[in-house]
Amino acid sequence: MDRIDEMRIFMHVVDARSFRGAAAALGLPPSTVTDAVKRTEARLTTRLLDRTTRVVSPTPDGTAWYDRCRDITATVEDAEAAFKGMEPAGRVRLDAVGSLAREVLLPTLPAFLARYPRLELVLSEGERLVDLIREGVDVALRTGPLNDSDLIRRPLGALKEVTVAAPSYVAAHGVPRDIDDLDQHQMIGFFSSRTQDVLSLDFICDGKVVTRKLSTALTVTGTETLISAARTGLGIAQIPRYRLADDLDSGRMLELLPDNKPTPSPLAALYPKDRHLSPRVRVVLDWISALKFG
Repeated sequence: MDRIDEMRIFMHVVDARSFRGAAAALGLPPSTVTDAVKRTEARLTTRLLDRTTRVVSPTPDGTAWYDRCRDITATVEDAEAAFKGMEPAGRVRLDAVGSLAREVLLPTLPAFLARYPRLELVLSEGERLVDLIREGVDVALRTGPLNDSDLIRRPLGALKEVTVAAPSYVAAHGVPRDIDDLDQHQMIGFFSSRTQDVLSLDFICDGKVVTRKLSTALTVTGTETLISAARTGLGIAQIPRYRLADDLDSGRMLELLPDNKPTPSPLAALYPKDRHLSPRVRVVLDWISALKFG
């Protein structure tokens, strides 16, 4: 038994939370599974699993080893598949803003997985910056400029933004007539994990970008909360237009300063520069690149 086999056995034990469960899934005697894990622990001089009478769970070192085993075995499988002409297979971790995942990715996912039935997509939702390598993320969808030189950026287009307020806010504070009139208004602050600051509102005026940072009664860190706060009349906000199409059509939200629209937010797929771009990650990137965002 080679080390790759031992890695696969260890991963099955962690997934099944059981030596017997892993043995049954692999068609091996339970003693073979137990011995393989013991050899690995002896070679690494650390305990990888906490064993109780009911369940087996990874230690912190075991969790780290599991992640390394997953990457190594996936690389081996990708190399073998490339030589054998096999279809992409295995797990791909994709991290995206929840609304993009639900409204853009999920509707096309059944057809994509039908085309690549051996793929498993793990979809996590987030807006914060993630350490793709440390957290085991293969691809992340993010807006804004790329500051991390260790990541490759594949542009996906730009999301149109809209400046909005609720009818209740307009009834209380009036409609701003122009950019300078915004000084009499308040915005809902959005704290960016990328800039570590509250974002200004920005507008296109005569071909130039003009920014304004208004007073705030509330600052949030998530887009969904920003939208909910805007709906309740807590201030002016700039939000991707696709998130508010129904609200704008129904009058639940009002567009402000339509002649000075916000700058669109560039959207990109990010992936590690130094990580081998496997066939399974490549087909996911190609699928995302063909979608319509906006």
